[in-house]
Amino acid sequence: MFPQRLDSPLAYDIAKAMRDGFDRHYRLFRAESARAKHRFETADWHGQQRAQRERIEFYDLRVGEAVARLEKEFKAGDQPMDVWHQVKLHFIGLLVNHHQPELAETFFNSVTTKILHRAYFQNDFIFVRPAISTEYIEPRGAPTYRAYYPTPESLPGMIRSMLLDYRLQGRGYANLERDAGRVATAILGRFHQVKLRANFQLQVLSGLFYRNKGAYVVGKIINGFTELPFSLPILHDADNRFYVDAVLFGEDELQMLFSFARAYFMVDMEVPSAYVQFLRSLMPRKPRAEIYNALGLAKQGKTLFYRDFLSHLNYSSDKFRSAPGIKGMVMLVFDLPSFPYVFKVIRDHFPPQKETTREQIKSKYMLVKQHDRVGRMADTLEYSNVGFPLDRFEPGLIEEIKRFAPSQLEIGDRDGNGEMEVVLKHCYIERRMIPLNIYLQEAFDLLDQPEHAHRASKQLEHAVVEYGNAIKDMVAANIFPGDMLWKNFGVTRGGKVVFYDYDEIEYLTDCNFRKVPAPRTEEDEMSGEVWYAVGPKDVFPETFGPFLLGNPAVREAFMSHHADLLDAAFWQSHKERIQAGQMLDVFPYDEAQRFKHEGHAPYF
Repeated sequence: MFPQRLDSPLAYDIAKAMRDGFDRHYRLFRAESARAKHRFETADWHGQQRAQRERIEFYDLRVGEAVARLEKEFKAGDQPMDVWHQVKLHFIGLLVNHHQPELAETFFNSVTTKILHRAYFQNDFIFVRPAISTEYIEPRGAPTYRAYYPTPESLPGMIRSMLLDYRLQGRGYANLERDAGRVATAILGRFHQVKLRANFQLQVLSGLFYRNKGAYVVGKIINGFTELPFSLPILHDADNRFYVDAVLFGEDELQMLFSFARAYFMVDMEVPSAYVQFLRSLMPRKPRAEIYNALGLAKQGKTLFYRDFLSHLNYSSDKFRSAPGIKGMVMLVFDLPSFPYVFKVIRDHFPPQKETTREQIKSKYMLVKQHDRVGRMADTLEYSNVGFPLDRFEPGLIEEIKRFAPSQLEIGDRDGNGEMEVVLKHCYIERRMIPLNIYLQEAFDLLDQPEHAHRASKQLEHAVVEYGNAIKDMVAANIFPGDMLWKNFGVTRGGKVVFYDYDEIEYLTDCNFRKVPAPRTEEDEMSGEVWYAVGPKDVFPETFGPFLLGNPAVREAFMSHHADLLDAAFWQSHKERIQAGQMLDVFPYDEAQRFKHEGHAPYF
């Protein structure tokens, strides 16, 4: 029951301290995002990547500061529940005219759950459900998006004006007239059989989206009842002048740009919910949680994901089960068939060949979160003390967790409401994909059926080519996957191959790539044992073949497209390139989509 009156001055002071703590967080977050523009203008690529990594830590630092202040100034953990009821109500009042209310509510949850006992993790004390609407919040500064109303004849000039409105400083565009003309031609080409209506317009978000070496215009073209999402990647040429590299059209292209397997964008947003609403109009199939993640607001993404998950549990009846596929030696993996994610729990003990620890594994996952994932490494949501209804688990799965990860499992009525709950002390959640070994096995099974043989052959070649491309993209980003077995990669809904097993991942520059030494004697050549010294970071690429290429069809496809992955010189040359400070481009679109002109950036 909420209190009849707000009669605790202390409650208001606590609420205001939390609001001030959030405001400080978002002020710093936004300032770092805004500085991405200057880093892009000055081609400070390493600084851009460093800022992307460091910004991830901002949230936890500010939460820690807020908790410390509340305990020091208000002894918050000792206050009665009546005061905490009032704290939440005061906090709601403080958000009435706020421009990031949904983020502030999540910040309130993060602080409060570090102070209160889990029994109070309910909507009376924290925001299990949102309290403040985020619709129609108008920014005080630049509008969320700008609209342009061209005719076919004025379209090139309008696009030129649109690009200039972003006020990029530096050496300017290499050839703005050319770029505007190319973009206009591409747009009109998409509407060449359609009459342009009175409402024909371009709407573009006011902030550029910065990531690595690119800046992206994001918007949509409206014509009658048709809305076409589009994006313009802006890059630097060899003389550090700007140019538009391509035009990306349609929801699928935008999905690739905002993929869960790519690093987070930096974009200056006064009203993030308005950006999310606009982006959802471009990508209606993409959950809001993933859009918040892509914008660097990962904690809000986790909040929305968990709300969606709880709602799904209420409207489904299937049970959690061990995930299909080969069981891993480090992780227990389970899923809910009706829910498109998998849940991963670190085992308590590992076999002797896995020389690792729980903390080392967690550090590998954090490395991936902070690194440029180049579209090839799945992002993960990390949760602590997450609860599930016990009756939704298959008994065999509970027994498996008890056997292999008992330290991570609690079962009981923790909330005192009579409902038995499974609580996992630590788990990772990521998008479900088809394991690549299963995807290949499906192709193998169809090869012997004449009516399906052609399709199966195409599927097999696609899988092998994408697998090699995934490894090469990771190489470009200074990542050596470690365990390169097919089972550690998955196939996304869009057919991309993505890596998702991180316990042996290493920076490429930390590895020593070697050729296998020639045998010294005939006994060495016949021996089944390694006759040469192997250091802890030594890698012998030519030894990958026996583990990966046992199937003749797979071997033929692999050797046709990616034989260089078996050559130590390939790996060593990229290691040396990275050590020399070079940074290759791995863009979220194909080479064929790029405009052709001299001096554009190298494409890996």
